[in-house]
Amino acid sequence: MKFTKMQGIGNDYIYVNCFEEQVTDPGKLSIRLSDRHFGIGSDGVILIKPSKTADCEMDMYNADGSRGKMCGNGIRCVGKYVYDRGICRKNPLRVDTQSGIKTLYLQVENGAVQSVRVDMGAPVLEPENIPVQLPGSHAVNVPYSVAGKEQHITCVSMGNPHCVLFVPDTDSLDLEKIGPNFENAPIFPERVNTEFIQLISRTEIKMRVWERGSGETLACGTGACASVVACVLNDKTERRVRLHLLGGDLVVTWDEKTGHVFLEGPAAFVFDGTVEV
Repeated sequence: MKFTKMQGIGNDYIYVNCFEEQVTDPGKLSIRLSDRHFGIGSDGVILIKPSKTADCEMDMYNADGSRGKMCGNGIRCVGKYVYDRGICRKNPLRVDTQSGIKTLYLQVENGAVQSVRVDMGAPVLEPENIPVQLPGSHAVNVPYSVAGKEQHITCVSMGNPHCVLFVPDTDSLDLEKIGPNFENAPIFPERVNTEFIQLISRTEIKMRVWERGSGETLACGTGACASVVACVLNDKTERRVRLHLLGGDLVVTWDEKTGHVFLEGPAAFVFDGTVEV
């Protein structure tokens, strides 16, 4: 099977062109290929498929084999792949996902995509739809005890569930220890991605993320979007924010007029290869 390794500010996935290849058990394949010692090494596998309702479909699987509904960094790489490889040269580009069709606006230089702005849609704030088992119409700045320590959390879905909390310093966090406590907290029936936010200014923040099924990653696009929504809801920042993640920077805008969240960032090829399946 042919594959392509790509990354969006360090959030790396193995991409399979299912216009040409067939994958029978993508969850099992993702577990094997994502292993950084015995496989190719990645945060998961993303299948690029034909779509009857959009220009293509993104079907993503986490490193533990679980299926994901949306990936902000991954979908930017899908946009670059299908444009640069000639599958679809449209701009804007429409990509179907498990959380609906997303529109991608491509920045193209010398025939190649350099960065992508994604319309991620409107955030989901109702607890039952995130899902998170908390009372009230919105889960904003809610006190909740995790591993015996009370935190104030804000929960948002950007096609997948996110839990956002503010910390004084992201660099000093032991995410290997505290990340699983959030991911598997009983209030999250589908587990959760957790973002730890350090405020720098009204337009700039630092972020680390623990992703369900993958552990700490260098970046999370949906997490960046959820974090900016949480910042605005808690009156911590403006609606357009630059985020500093371990893998690089993203810019997120929560548009007041449309209610949609827009994610801007780069996408890059790493290498092509073949693997026995």
